[in-house]
Amino acid sequence: MLLKIDQFLDRFSMYRLLIYYLTSLIALAIILALLGTITYNPLSILLSSAITVFSCWLINLIFASIFDLPTAFESSIITGLILSLIISPTLGLYNILFMLAASGLAMASKYILTYKHKHIFNPAAIAVVLTALGPHQTANWWIGTGSMLPLVIIGGYLIIRKIRREKMILVYLISTSLSTILFALISRVSVSTSIYDMVFESAVFFLGLVMLTEPLTSPVKKKNQLIYGGIVGFLLPPQVHFLNFYTTPEISLVIGNIYSFIVNPKVNLLPILKEKIRLSKDCLEFVFNPTKNFSYLPGQYMEWTIPHSNTDSRGNRRYFTLSSSPTEKDVRIGVKFYNKGSSFKKAMLSLNKNSLLLAGNLGGDFILPNDKSRKLLFIGGGIGITPFRSMLKYLIDKDEKRDIILFYSIKNETEIIYRDILKEATQNLGIKIYFVLTDKKVNLKVPNIINQRLDFNILEKVVDDIDQRLIYISGPNIMVKQLTRELRKNNISPRNITTDLFSGYS
Repeated sequence: MLLKIDQFLDRFSMYRLLIYYLTSLIALAIILALLGTITYNPLSILLSSAITVFSCWLINLIFASIFDLPTAFESSIITGLILSLIISPTLGLYNILFMLAASGLAMASKYILTYKHKHIFNPAAIAVVLTALGPHQTANWWIGTGSMLPLVIIGGYLIIRKIRREKMILVYLISTSLSTILFALISRVSVSTSIYDMVFESAVFFLGLVMLTEPLTSPVKKKNQLIYGGIVGFLLPPQVHFLNFYTTPEISLVIGNIYSFIVNPKVNLLPILKEKIRLSKDCLEFVFNPTKNFSYLPGQYMEWTIPHSNTDSRGNRRYFTLSSSPTEKDVRIGVKFYNKGSSFKKAMLSLNKNSLLLAGNLGGDFILPNDKSRKLLFIGGGIGITPFRSMLKYLIDKDEKRDIILFYSIKNETEIIYRDILKEATQNLGIKIYFVLTDKKVNLKVPNIINQRLDFNILEKVVDDIDQRLIYISGPNIMVKQLTRELRKNNISPRNITTDLFSGYS
């Protein structure tokens, strides 16, 4: 079941999926309003949504032009849809002005409240915090009603499943539940009533599933994600107060954003393309001048934004592992292309030195362990060899020897890329490399050829101390998930398995 869900989700970028989800919530609200389940006027819901979405889109376009930055139009639409679901959908003059002010502040925050071109706060949250402090217009979070809850949860689960933030949301929900109980006891009110109101009459699920998970304002490291979820969850209940200061959903998220800003890497680049290198028939390596120095670890990734026309359902952003090593001056990414590629991939092929693009949101836990004595097992499938290229190049340049066995799974020898790095790692570092070729006909005359699909039986046969090694798996989703299941089925501890898989952002 989960495999089918993942295959469905892989068709869309997270941003496009969010747009469809939020639009569905508005459509449901209109239907419920027509049925009298929701007290708002259905036409008002529709028109208020149109006002916030159009305002955010237009204002974002103006700011992007002023600051000469790539336009992430999907983000502006998402922010507009979120604002329409948390600001009362009425069409009085003051409420329309509130919508316009919130839209303007949300978009302005992405360009002004920034550090190194990276915005600090969730745009919708900081906008309604500022309107509450200024003209005292506050969000009523009308989305937090029981009649909307089933779709909020179902659609929200698809979002967190796609971006692999289940543990963060679990910590968030546990934290807000404990906080609700604690402050109910302190205030001497009914615990059961407080819990009921939290679940059915608050924005706890919408805030967590939609806004807490925003990639650009949430932590990139898993440990920090759990702390972040715990902070926001604890501050969320309306009973939470410090002296006479009471928190609101938007304030709790903004405080969480501050924590995220402190712990996250502060990297945003406007790289310049230097060259494209043909790695194989369908793989290219893009070499960029980062234009400024920045620090990263071998195996980490960045989000790349390429504005282009006729954007398809997969959007104008992708996450790519950096195939370059921190020891190299240039930044490199290896990319595989398909016959019927996305509009983003087509835009990549058209890149030149004058193209405007943005690289940011550096992150990833697919990195070498600090303990240099740990035995490692690398498993790369197809273009999934890129993080290992980064790691091996780093070890070569540092002349750092580690006990590493690498399995490289490809269809045939024509698909092998980064041959020079693999050869150098074998000769200089003593790394053992096994080429797993799935084609029946094999012409490659090198040692350690395995001519069948890679599975646990092969790994166990070749690696006699597999249970003692940290295992890194990078490649196609199906391969990564299949091998992970087989390893765990054969009593390999989950703590010893690290996967490089970001279908949530692809």
